[in-house]
Amino acid sequence: MVDKRKKDLGVAVKKNENFSEWYVQVVTRAGLAEHSPVKGCMIIKPWGYAIWEKIQQYLNNKFKELGIENSYFPLLIPKSILAKEEEHVEGFVPEVAWVTKGGDKELEEPLAIRPTSETIMYATFSKWIRSHRDLPLKINQWANIVRWETKSTKLFLRTREFLWQEGHTAHATKEEAEEMVKEMLNVYEIMAKELLAIATIKGKKTESEKFAGADYTTTIEGLMPDAKALQMGTSHLLGQNFAKAYDIKFLGEDEKEHYVWQTSWGVSTRLIGALVMVHGDNYGLVLPPAVAPLQVIIVPIWFKDNKKEVLNYAKTIKKKIEKISKVKIDERDYVTPGFKFNEWELKGVPIRIEIGMREKEEKKAVVFRRDTREKETINIEELPSKIESLLKEIQENLYEKSKNYLNNHIFETNSYDELKEIILEKKGAVKAGWCGKEECEERIKDETTATPRCIPFNEKVKEKCVVCGKKAKYTVIFAKAY
Repeated sequence: MVDKRKKDLGVAVKKNENFSEWYVQVVTRAGLAEHSPVKGCMIIKPWGYAIWEKIQQYLNNKFKELGIENSYFPLLIPKSILAKEEEHVEGFVPEVAWVTKGGDKELEEPLAIRPTSETIMYATFSKWIRSHRDLPLKINQWANIVRWETKSTKLFLRTREFLWQEGHTAHATKEEAEEMVKEMLNVYEIMAKELLAIATIKGKKTESEKFAGADYTTTIEGLMPDAKALQMGTSHLLGQNFAKAYDIKFLGEDEKEHYVWQTSWGVSTRLIGALVMVHGDNYGLVLPPAVAPLQVIIVPIWFKDNKKEVLNYAKTIKKKIEKISKVKIDERDYVTPGFKFNEWELKGVPIRIEIGMREKEEKKAVVFRRDTREKETINIEELPSKIESLLKEIQENLYEKSKNYLNNHIFETNSYDELKEIILEKKGAVKAGWCGKEECEERIKDETTATPRCIPFNEKVKEKCVVCGKKAKYTVIFAKAY
């Protein structure tokens, strides 16, 4: 009888030959997620959810430093509440799923399954906020979201239900709100670097690409190995649009009523998809140590007559490094050491330690690093310092690779023909001038399917629009996107 685990262990296609199939195989075979019985939805498995927990822990610590409190609002939103902000609703209606029956009875009012929570939250904010003393209000929630995607779905990147955090703040002045928008985008940019080891582009969305109902949207964009951009985090200035729709006012120090200024911001489980695409290789996942659920796996190699001795040596090693790393011993006796090597490589564990009787007798260990697949033999006394430096080195190496790829695959051009060639031949993203007119933006979309990913901050404006040749208003990065 064939062991199905052995059959499914490993990636059957190469990353540079069939990127889409490679991605699906890594996600499913590494145990991150799988398709659910509900079309377009996914099951996040323990290994994938453990990565999401790392992201949660990192961001929760940042939120607390900024005085942001976690809360939870209902999944169901009455239609009358959702409909109060017209531009916002219009942007989401095609993706909204509705509950119209409770048991066998028709509901008096349909309930939307949240596509985002501005509306349900702000109906409540209008009750919570009365005075300038109630401001700023800074709320975050970790929640699930449902958007009834009609396009083809892909695990983590585009599913009908996904997990995210959404932050919502209210301020007395526009200046305070704009500072909050910047602060949160910086948090996301640093998180992408320090935790995920992914380099991003930071900028502002064009009018057509901004969040529905916002004054403007800022974003961090990653560039994936298939030359498609991935929006990895957004931070929006909502202005007073929702405040006026939901009557969120406060009595100021001047004894007059004012509408609040609001922001919202968030990241989702698509970050896990970014991790897979940016760092993965033909052997599976490659996890940065900062986000890896397990940083070191010890694989003892024994025979029947020395199993106890080898295992005891493995425990000695574990004790030496458990204060500096998240470490585990793979004690399974029903699979071979080779199977274990392949499985932990597939799961992307940053460091593997191999030990047998020879290593025990010589007081050494064989150390394998996942990012370069290099091995070296280390004396047991040097192991703690070596593991500590290796974890740091792996994290930095993965970030540098990501940064180099990003920098080397953003091409600058003033030629529309060259822009089309770069996009259509999947060479990367294009930095070019844009006049700001919708017809030029639409022409690029129609002829290449590329969209303006962002207007990068602190970028010198190019002289001419790449499409019409007239004076440019912005420098924009164009790319196909997930």
